[in-house]
Amino acid sequence: MHAFIKPTLLLTSLLLLTACKPPHNPRHPNYKINKPRVIYTPSKRSLTKMVKKLQGSPYVWAEEGPYNFDCSGFTYYMYGSMGIDIPRVARNQAKQGKRVAVEDLQYGDLIFFATHKGSKKITHVGMYLGDGWFTHASTVKYEVVYSNLFTSSYYKKKLRICRRYLPEEQKKNIPAWKSNKKLQEKTNPSKENSNYGQKAIVIKSPMSEIEQNSKKGNFYVQVGSFAGHPKRTLLNRIRRKGLHYKIIKYSRDGREISKLLIGPYPTYDVSSNVLIRIKKKVQRDAFIAEIR
Repeated sequence: MHAFIKPTLLLTSLLLLTACKPPHNPRHPNYKINKPRVIYTPSKRSLTKMVKKLQGSPYVWAEEGPYNFDCSGFTYYMYGSMGIDIPRVARNQAKQGKRVAVEDLQYGDLIFFATHKGSKKITHVGMYLGDGWFTHASTVKYEVVYSNLFTSSYYKKKLRICRRYLPEEQKKNIPAWKSNKKLQEKTNPSKENSNYGQKAIVIKSPMSEIEQNSKKGNFYVQVGSFAGHPKRTLLNRIRRKGLHYKIIKYSRDGREISKLLIGPYPTYDVSSNVLIRIKKKVQRDAFIAEIR
C-alpha cells in the first residue's frame, strides 16, 4: 500500500511543479494579440517600474504578457502599458521609431539583433538600460534577463539597428535657487557618491577588464558605478557580510570611474540568492549582471 502511495504522490508533485511553468514553445501558440491595458504614463520612471517587476518572467513564444513574453511581446507590453502603440513583432518594431546610433543610446531605446547565422533578418529585440546593459526575454535562459551589449561579443556582433520610441520628457520649471544648488552638487566631485545608497552614475563604456568565461562563473551582482573610488564604509560593509568584491576602474572624460561588482557566481540561481542579501544589507538598487 505504502509502496503504491509514495510514487503516486511523487508523480503528482512533479506534475504540479511542471504545471507552474508554461512551455517555452507551445505546440499551439496563441497568436491572438492582446493589447496591454494602459496603466502608466510614458516615462523612464514607468519603464523602470516594469523592468524591476517583470525581471525573471517566463519566456513563451507568441505571448505579450502580462505574465509570459517572447522578446518582442516584452517590449510591446511595456510600451503599450504606457499608451504608446508599437508594432507587435521585432522586425516591424525595427522599422519605426527614431533611429539612433549605438553611441547615442538612452534608457528605453530598443535594440535589434539578427541572430540567425548568415542572415540580416531581425529576430530579437531588447530594451537598453544604460552602461551597456539591456533587458530582454531570452531564448537561451527562457526568461526575462539582463545582458551587456559591450561585454558580450555575441550581442555586439549581432546588433543591427537601434530605435527610440519614448518621447522626450518635458523639463519642469525649477526655481533658480534650486537649480543653482543642483548645478553645484553636480559639478563638485567631492559630493558625488559622498553618501552610501546614492544613485549610481550611468557610464556608457565597455568593461573590458572584467573576467569573461571565468571558471568560477559569469554571474555578478553589480552594486553600482562611482566617480572615483567607492566609499570605504561601503566596502567594509561588503567584507563584513563575507562577500568578495571586484572593482573595475577606467577613465571617462578625464575622470576615474569605478564599477563595484560582487562575485562571480556559477549560476543565475546562486547569484539570485546573493542578490536578496545584498538588497537587504548592502544596496537595494543592486542587480544581477551576466558577463559572457
